[in-house]
Amino acid sequence: MSKILLKNAKIVNENSIFESDVLLEGDFIARIDTDISDAHAKVIDLEGDLLLPGIIDDQVHFREPGLTHKGTIATESRAAIAGGITTFMEQPNTNPQTTTIEKLEDKFAMAAKDSSANYSFLFGGTNDNLEELKRLDKNACSGVKLFLGSSTGNMLVDDEKVLEQIFRNTEMVISVHCEDEGTIRANMAKYKEMYGDNIPIEMHPIIRSAEACYLSSSKAIALAKKTGARLHVFHVSTGIETDLFTNTIPLEEKKITAEVCIHHLWFSDEDYAKKGTLIKWNPAVKTKNDREKLWKALLDDRIDVVATDHAPHTLEEKDKPYTSAPSGGPLVQHALLAMLQKEKEGVISLEKIVEKMCHNPAILFDIDRRGFIREGYYADLVQVNRNSKNEVKKANIFYKCGWSPFEGVTFDSEVRRTFVNGLLAYEKGTFSSEKNAMRLTFNR
Repeated sequence: MSKILLKNAKIVNENSIFESDVLLEGDFIARIDTDISDAHAKVIDLEGDLLLPGIIDDQVHFREPGLTHKGTIATESRAAIAGGITTFMEQPNTNPQTTTIEKLEDKFAMAAKDSSANYSFLFGGTNDNLEELKRLDKNACSGVKLFLGSSTGNMLVDDEKVLEQIFRNTEMVISVHCEDEGTIRANMAKYKEMYGDNIPIEMHPIIRSAEACYLSSSKAIALAKKTGARLHVFHVSTGIETDLFTNTIPLEEKKITAEVCIHHLWFSDEDYAKKGTLIKWNPAVKTKNDREKLWKALLDDRIDVVATDHAPHTLEEKDKPYTSAPSGGPLVQHALLAMLQKEKEGVISLEKIVEKMCHNPAILFDIDRRGFIREGYYADLVQVNRNSKNEVKKANIFYKCGWSPFEGVTFDSEVRRTFVNGLLAYEKGTFSSEKNAMRLTFNR
């Protein structure tokens, strides 16, 4: 069994920061202590760098199968580990969609062959696959995904009777994309009549409005309360929605939880003038006031998780007129660095970053032995140097699409090494030729 001894680490874990050594044996963390010695271990001196649990990203779109010109499990998982993300949960709006158990297992087979990071998938609910959903074992995958507003892939669930049956018939976490379809269609018709296909990108958060988000998320939450379903609201983007969530009980006891994404914490509608459709997401990036309220809700624990909604498209696709340009952008390589930059600016603590990006996703989805630096847990770890200037440019981007909304930004931190189940999978710009990624298991 291979051993790696990490010396002189500054560990950030479970609301504390402390100096320690860490011994890895095979896939696991064997020992955490000061001044460990082991003659049989390969020694890596972290020289006082931060050591974090591997980031768990609960929402990515890696585009395989069917849309592999945008990205693949192989390319995007490599970019993920370069950004310190050791575990991802991929969404069902691929081609074909992940709406049958057979298609779900096809995806697991792809990931087993090609992924550099640990993996699971969400099963897509639709208007007509309730019986298939009932057959799904609660430990088979990370959860169920419902689109309550149409987005990339057109998996809209708009039959209210079916929706209630889905909420009543699954023990798994139901993750939802919440935007009211009627509101969006009415807004789109209005602005298309005014501008044709060349609607100014600045209209995006007006078309996909705060009202559309609130109507849908409040309705989903009401249904969850009525049925007792376990609900997780993806990519909350508005200030008004934050009042729908509570911080009065521990995460382990919450039946209704929320996620915010990197782009909604970083950008505002003032950035459309410079970035254009490169920052076109669904839900839309909204106002500075919305962004401030999202940060407040994240810091006071009404919002539980930070994720990416990584969704690559080619530059050629993004350069189309408003009505044709797809929504989404690549984020996994730079999400942790963006959050660390906010820590440098005094917005959030290191401990809070680890809570929201590592601990809480593991708790929320009942993931087995990940998300924490603990003896006996899988050795998913990230070494970060806090004093290394790191400019995002095309030459150092690992996404298959070859671009980033952060191009031109210089971060003050750098991911030096990433360990996946004890394997040194990424080191200073170089990837291991080996893979040691695993299918997630759950304690449900």
